[in-house]
Formats: sequence, C-alpha cells, structure tokens
Amino acid sequence: MVSTPTEVTTSEVLAALAAIPDPELPAIGLVDLGVVRSVEVAPDRIVVELIPTFLGCPALELMCAAVRDRLATLAPDRTIDVRVSHAGPWSSDRISSTGRAALRRSGIGPPLPASTPIEVDVPAPCPYCGSSRTVLENAFGPTLCRQIRYCTACRQPFEQVKVL
Repeated sequence: MVSTPTEVTTSEVLAALAAIPDPELPAIGLVDLGVVRSVEVAPDRIVVELIPTFLGCPALELMCAAVRDRLATLAPDRTIDVRVSHAGPWSSDRISSTGRAALRRSGIGPPLPASTPIEVDVPAPCPYCGSSRTVLENAFGPTLCRQIRYCTACRQPFEQVKVL
C-alpha cells in the first residue's frame, strides 16, 4: 500500500511559522519579524529560507530548530529543510505592521523606518504614552537589535528595536 503525503499548502506553512515566537522578541512571530525569506512546498519536502537579523545572531539556531519542530508536526512525512540565507540583508522595514503593533503592546518600541537618517539619538515614540520626548539611555540593549530609551513625559524606560 502506498501512502499519500499529507496535504500542506504554503499558506498553512506560513501560518505555522507565524505562530513561532522570536526567541529574543517573544511578542512577535517569525513571519511578522520578517525573517522568513521564502517557503517552498514540494511533495516530499518543505524548504524554508530564513534571513538573520544580524550576522552571528545568537537566536538563529533556536529559530531554525523551532521551524523544524513545528513543520515536522505539520507535515510528518516530509523532509524539513531550513536554510539560512545571506543573499540579502534583513532590514527593520521587514517587520510587518502587525509585528510593530505587537512590539508596542509589549512595551518595546518598534523601529523607525529604515529610511530615517542615521543619527545616534533620533527621538522615538514611547510605546506607553506615545510621546516623542524620549532620550537614548544606552545604545546597547539586552540583544544586538535593541537599545534602551527613557521617556521624559511618562518617566518610563523602554526597549527600542534599532533601525537597520
């Protein structure tokens, strides 16, 4: 008896990937973070290409393992091939509007548009009160992609995703 492969669509794979939280920014899924470059669904395999947010991102192996585990559950009869692509750089503009809203709700300031001129301290809106009266406290946050800011309006410190 020949078994037929599990029916899986690209949309189902993307939905499964969207539910995987980023290890460093758990408020946002991998799809909304913009690290999923491509998905290819074939009868015998699923190929997912990821873009690292930073070269040497320490969370990359965790993301690859989470993708393999999630897709092995979704399509247990297929080979899961997770590749890391360096074909083009990740940009903070790849974060979706849904992802930006999720970051804001979790108290993390979403990045400004990548077209913003590179300056050390560009005022960024506070995720708590929305004021632009914020200052850079430390260019280095708990991960490479975040910095620490302080809102002088509501006196709340917060993390901000860097513009890349």
